[in-house]
Amino acid sequence: MRFSQASTLLALPLLAVADVPDYQAQFQEYLGQAQGYVDKVTSKILLPNRHDPVAAAEAKAGPMKMDILSLNNWKDTLYAPVEAGSTTPEEWWVLITGGNKTCFGHCGRIEAAFNETATQFAQTPGSPHTALLDCEKQPVLCNAWSAPVGALWIFEMLPEPAPINIWTKRLNMTTVTSDDFIELQKNDYKTAAKLHDGSFHPFNGQVAQYGASIPVGYVLWFFNLLPSWMFMIIVSMFSRSMMTNRMNAQMNDGRRPAATGQAAAR
Repeated sequence: MRFSQASTLLALPLLAVADVPDYQAQFQEYLGQAQGYVDKVTSKILLPNRHDPVAAAEAKAGPMKMDILSLNNWKDTLYAPVEAGSTTPEEWWVLITGGNKTCFGHCGRIEAAFNETATQFAQTPGSPHTALLDCEKQPVLCNAWSAPVGALWIFEMLPEPAPINIWTKRLNMTTVTSDDFIELQKNDYKTAAKLHDGSFHPFNGQVAQYGASIPVGYVLWFFNLLPSWMFMIIVSMFSRSMMTNRMNAQMNDGRRPAATGQAAAR
């Protein structure tokens, strides 16, 4: 079996466990399964975010005038219509959606309703800008925002460095229609949506303020890929390492550790 450099790095914790005699049997049991999983992860780790610029350009130029957000363009896209010195926020309606793996096949209706709404907004002056964020194609960005599928995020964009208000509303993916979106806009969405003030706020949150949103998004995306047995190996590795280091420290001090099941000498 050929190992890539990424596969080797991911396999180092498993090799450390294999050096501990008590864990050799367990390591051999998990090795085949682990290597298969490492290959699966490394095949995805280079391209966790997929963006089709041609389809995005067609959506923007078409009757919907809709933007498709990605890890590389989301911030520039949201700030694009904001004029310097403006005190009136530019309103963006962003639908958080996904595919079969993230929506279990239930996002088709909500996307169709939102697309119909975007077309109506595009024909009405003063209406919100619209955009789509597909969590199946952009998992890192969705994790960085902690954004759930089937939700509408309404951004009130002001020039930098002004704080940005975001209003969020979960939608019923089985019953929502374009009329629901239009009604929400007419009746003041603030009465039905919730103001986002969490740590993962893309602009105002603590994670974003430290510039850690995207690194955290990658970490969360990676750990979402890990199965439960991989966590067992990691926990076992660290607990054994801690015990070994403690025993070595005691022996270096000239003291023998107490035998298992016996009280230490007083």
